[in-house]
Amino acid sequence: MLVAGVDSSTQSCKIVVCDADTGKVVRHNRARHPDGTSVPAEAWWRALREASEGLLDGVAAIAVAGQQHGLVALDADGYPVRDALLWNDTRSAHAADDLVTELGGPQAWADAVGIVPRAAHTVSKLRWLADHEPDLANRVARVLLPHDYLTWQLRGGTPGLTPTTDRGDASGTAYWSAATGRYRTDLVSLAFRGRTPELPRVLGPAELAGHTPQGIAVAAGTGDNAAAALGLGIGVGDAVVSLGTSGTAYTRSETAAADATGAVNGFADATGAYLPLVCTLNAARVLEATAAMLGIEHAELEAVARQSVPGAAGLTLLPYLTGERTPNLPDATGTLHGLTLTNMLPRHVARAGIEGMLCNLADALDQLNTDGTAPRRVVLIGGAAANPLVAEVASEIFDATVAVPEPREYVALGAARQAAWALAATPEPPAWDPPPTREIPPPPASPGREIRARYGRTRRLVHRL
Repeated sequence: MLVAGVDSSTQSCKIVVCDADTGKVVRHNRARHPDGTSVPAEAWWRALREASEGLLDGVAAIAVAGQQHGLVALDADGYPVRDALLWNDTRSAHAADDLVTELGGPQAWADAVGIVPRAAHTVSKLRWLADHEPDLANRVARVLLPHDYLTWQLRGGTPGLTPTTDRGDASGTAYWSAATGRYRTDLVSLAFRGRTPELPRVLGPAELAGHTPQGIAVAAGTGDNAAAALGLGIGVGDAVVSLGTSGTAYTRSETAAADATGAVNGFADATGAYLPLVCTLNAARVLEATAAMLGIEHAELEAVARQSVPGAAGLTLLPYLTGERTPNLPDATGTLHGLTLTNMLPRHVARAGIEGMLCNLADALDQLNTDGTAPRRVVLIGGAAANPLVAEVASEIFDATVAVPEPREYVALGAARQAAWALAATPEPPAWDPPPTREIPPPPASPGREIRARYGRTRRLVHRL
């Protein structure tokens, strides 16, 4: 029996078709998404149809994992009233600040939904829409997330069809509580200036949303990070660092998080447990920008950086190239600090780009480990994890064993595993084999502490954090 998993990410739609019992990938395809932080939701549906053409023959079930937080606002006829606002659209930063104040401060939000709103969260985008495009806001009948929209379209996408979501994705809106398992419609009304649009029904981890018109079962789906965790099969003591367009650090937990600092998002996972998560806006694209600045191909960056030394001869990059979410600096820019006549060389700039990206993620990991307990290992995934030097530097800067799984589409695999779970209707997801993994222990005399200390001093100097 075959199942399919969809990864509808910021950049593309990727689909894998797997054996439901073993997880072995039998075929796959992808299609591009348009660039930008505000894009037509219909473009995601076109990409899914393009990527799935001829791919779903014999597939019994499908699930969609999507980029989190994006606002898809539909009118009463099921049409988007405007382009979707994506997670990396920071225009709602001031709206987030206003919402935090209006409810009574960060602790009030942490207690209510386990999240302190930032520009990325859906609740903040609702406030921005209400204040800046009130005529469009008045037309909004339903509010969906990107994965909700695609799941609804797979089922037929008609106005009379109730949209669905799941715990993992709903927990990223900042108006659904992972701790209570309920929407806070009062927070929707607060954000949307009294408007109360319909919200998707929240499904359980192995619950079916329905079927496609062709009879394929459609599982609940989830957010991309929860799907990656399911695809990786992470266990107790594992922390995951994902180096994609954005950077994320997360771990599996049996208790819901409620961090009043706003750094840790109190998400749910795709299994019925929880997924405390810290997100940064800048990750793999820091390396792409560094390579572009040096006038080299991205694939050449590793070779150039290997000519440098740990610490990049004193250079420190603060990688806030598109603002930053953690720390909360939506209007920040990047800084290359410590330039001298002797270190102002391509090899040191290349190394500083890698170290700066990873220092930002190391700070994110620290936010997860507030009790001082270091992770058993750090699982490194995402496009930038394929660079061998990135993994080596990560073991230094994280001061932990870094496990690099064989490159696979883990978000799509997690969605496929969820689809297989919904078909099997068992208490636990199917036990697919874990991926082959390369482990890199930290060096005995790691330079990571000094690199991070200098990074911290530079950050405080520039941003007074």
